[in-house]
Amino acid sequence: MRERALRIILWIMAAVALEVGVWATFAPRSFYDDFPGGGAAWVSPDGPFNEHLVRDVGELNLALAVVTVAAAITIARWAVVTAALAWLVYGVPHLVYHLRHLDAYDGSDQPAVVISLAIAPIAAVAVLWLGGRKAPAEG
Repeated sequence: MRERALRIILWIMAAVALEVGVWATFAPRSFYDDFPGGGAAWVSPDGPFNEHLVRDVGELNLALAVVTVAAAITIARWAVVTAALAWLVYGVPHLVYHLRHLDAYDGSDQPAVVISLAIAPIAAVAVLWLGGRKAPAEG
């Protein structure tokens, strides 16, 4: 049960990183103008378009997806812990930045931004809790 929950969370995290990574890497202007989609725009209100920066964000998300996929496939404790820590290193400062700059967003987008960015660190903590102990694959 623990291994299954761990895999599900890791695959969801990898899918999110892959979506952001592919979009920002291969369509940086669209990512800047249209992320997260559905008529909302959460990147463009925060400053002028910088193609290099947006592509870097995409490529770093693709790298994060690779690490997370490796953890989901192997369920090896070291891979799971590494992936979770990588998500925390990325997700916590990202969340803190946006908490300090919520004035860039409309009132209706503010809670959505906070909730969506809080999910990654929460998921990473769940992964650490589920996979930080001796993993079933190593047992």
